[in-house]
Amino acid sequence: MRDAAVGFQCPDCVAQGAKQTRSGRTTYGGMRPTDASATSIGLIAVNVGVWLAIALTGGGASRLVELLGLRPDGLCAIGGLYDLRLSEELCQRGGTWLPGFVDGAYWQVLTSGFAHIDLLHIGFNMLALYLLGPQLEHLFGRARFLALYLLSLLAGSVAVLWLSPDYQLTLGASGAIYGLFAAFAVCVRKVGGDLRQIGALLAVNLFITFAFPNISWQGHLGGFAGGLVVAALLVYAPRGKRRTAYQAGGLVLVGLVLVVAILLRLAVA
Repeated sequence: MRDAAVGFQCPDCVAQGAKQTRSGRTTYGGMRPTDASATSIGLIAVNVGVWLAIALTGGGASRLVELLGLRPDGLCAIGGLYDLRLSEELCQRGGTWLPGFVDGAYWQVLTSGFAHIDLLHIGFNMLALYLLGPQLEHLFGRARFLALYLLSLLAGSVAVLWLSPDYQLTLGASGAIYGLFAAFAVCVRKVGGDLRQIGALLAVNLFITFAFPNISWQGHLGGFAGGLVVAALLVYAPRGKRRTAYQAGGLVLVGLVLVVAILLRLAVA
């Protein structure tokens, strides 16, 4: 792996793809995109659009933060203070109910991955997506890349549901981004490339994750694990006519495991 004008490139991955890929197909069986950056640009546009909506409606105090961010359990806000004892019904009499996932705000497991408050937070995540996304889409194709991104995001949310404090609010695309880091490492490993550079970058990011407060290590590690599993399924699926079927089956299985984990979290609430 070497430094490039737009971040990291893996010459071995490109060379291997040139040898193995037939016309119209990517290295790992997807349809070759005409523009490998299109999906990443679209995801960046959605994230920036949500960030602008939050910024224009109060920033950290915006109601959108509470609606879109992931909070395992809901709680009542009264005059700037939080009361964990009040139910939603009682809270409506004089407070503001901040919805949680187990209370029915099921959309939060996905929307939280597109919501940011801080400029630095969204800036880092979108830069990483811009650097890694097109390279991974070039290797996987659009549909597989999008599945990798969304399943990594969902895996990060599942980890938050199980491992974060019940009333802690989590938001940001970091889970999905860590999934892309994991996928890139899998691709480099598959062609026998040098993992030291991506390993050093991951080590720095993991240090930041655990060394500083208010960073969701749960979402980061969950997203990384999800990306690792998804990428391994895509990269190591047997070549041949049934490779797409193996890959699709693996992705469906990952999705089902995550859904079951979500349902179990609801069951123990």
